[in-house]
Amino acid sequence: MLMNFFEDTKDLHQIYGKNTRQLFNGLNIERAGEKYMAEQGKYPVIFLTLKSAKQPTFESAFDALRTMIAGEFSKHDYVLDSLNEADKKLYRLLSSRQGTPHDYKTSLNFLSQCLEKFHSQKVVILIDEYDVPLENAYFSGFYNEMIAFIRSLFESAFKTNASLNFAVLTGCLRISKESIFTGLNNLKIISILNKKYDEYFGFTQKEVDAMFEFYGFPNKLELAREWHNGYLFGDANVYNPWSIIGIVDDWITDTQTLPTAFWATTSSNTIVQDLINRLDAEQNDLAKEEIESLINGRTITKVIHEDITYNDIDYDIDNLWNFLYFTGYLTKVRETTDEKGHIIAELRIPNKEVALIFNDKITAWFKGKIRAKDLNPFYEAILSGDAQKFEEILNEELFESISYFDSGESFYHGFLLGLLKSIRGFSIISNLESGKGRCDIVLKNRSRKGQVVILELKATKDYARLETLCEQALKQIDEQKYAQPFINDYYKPENMLKYGIAFCGKECLVKCDRITT
Repeated sequence: MLMNFFEDTKDLHQIYGKNTRQLFNGLNIERAGEKYMAEQGKYPVIFLTLKSAKQPTFESAFDALRTMIAGEFSKHDYVLDSLNEADKKLYRLLSSRQGTPHDYKTSLNFLSQCLEKFHSQKVVILIDEYDVPLENAYFSGFYNEMIAFIRSLFESAFKTNASLNFAVLTGCLRISKESIFTGLNNLKIISILNKKYDEYFGFTQKEVDAMFEFYGFPNKLELAREWHNGYLFGDANVYNPWSIIGIVDDWITDTQTLPTAFWATTSSNTIVQDLINRLDAEQNDLAKEEIESLINGRTITKVIHEDITYNDIDYDIDNLWNFLYFTGYLTKVRETTDEKGHIIAELRIPNKEVALIFNDKITAWFKGKIRAKDLNPFYEAILSGDAQKFEEILNEELFESISYFDSGESFYHGFLLGLLKSIRGFSIISNLESGKGRCDIVLKNRSRKGQVVILELKATKDYARLETLCEQALKQIDEQKYAQPFINDYYKPENMLKYGIAFCGKECLVKCDRITT
């Protein structure tokens, strides 16, 4: 938008085909008067988005940046006739991706000089997603190389550039301390904590109401709110714009389409994975409790550090919470300041879309831990009727896990299924229609000469009820005749076991008995 407003397009007709002034006809900025419209189409503009630099190696990331810069030179090659032979040679090298790494470090400064000379007007530089190369480099292991290149590129463009009128950079993190603007002291920082421009970080409720009214979906507002709203930037509550556009586009085709995590497909979610890996590696019980609180819809309270860098992630796990906040995986509920002036924010997962990302990553982590473990002692305990050993191992796994306590029995059901997945020689049947009702989990040997194990699960928030619930589960297996279909299929009752398992938080009680017919 800024590019289309400010850019002098009279020498770019071969690219645009028309002047972009008409794009703003009838909009608020035109109604604001000539003071603003006099700035339209006045400046040469350099526009780069650094998202393409998300590559696995420094060499491929540098190549992506070089290609992007070369494209910007090609876009403005109408200036060539105004350059001397030496500058023409360098310009052509840069536009054909043949320049040296040093040439590209100073390329934006050089292009600014060429454009100012041609237009007799200082340039506007727009950089979108400035921190994507840094995030990617941090998680891919070449942070120092990338930051050295970005620092040189940006200092040349913004610190020592006499041809610069003004610049706008956007990214997830504040840019003041990213070690890429050493000595640059005329930055104006607008973060998600600021009230200025807060409504422009996403779509406001008024804008979403108008969109849904226009497309005929006012009855779907609450569903969209649950999935894609919930971000509090400054004082403004906003929706994720990409996701709202995505779901409206889907509903235009099929109004029965269910919302999904649109954002998950456009983000690597590496930082969520890193958080979970850190929790696992450091055995940080407090942090594990905090993530459990978040995925259960509660809040955590953290000191907010606006000037953190990717290099700070490993210093303190609290920095990871800050990154999750600034990158949109968490949002604030409210904020205060302490006696030292630090910002203290109460944070939560903003909506179902982001909750799904957390859940998927945690589920993948849990499955990976199970694959890496030797669970044979667990299986032996189950098949031998050793309820005490079964309970002991299950409690250990519960304690190490990240639990969805508020999901009740459904969480424990999935948790136990995950543990049983690798048992050999048995079919695992979940929620089987059996006898007079539906039993939770059945382990059935593939041979009719083998065992059948029936597991009935109960969940409670009252620890004192564990014993009673175990007994109720065992009784239910008998009364509902869960074993009868297997007996009818010629499995022998003497080869059958029944388990009553009761859960409370991260603890369980297990009782076992033989099937009675």
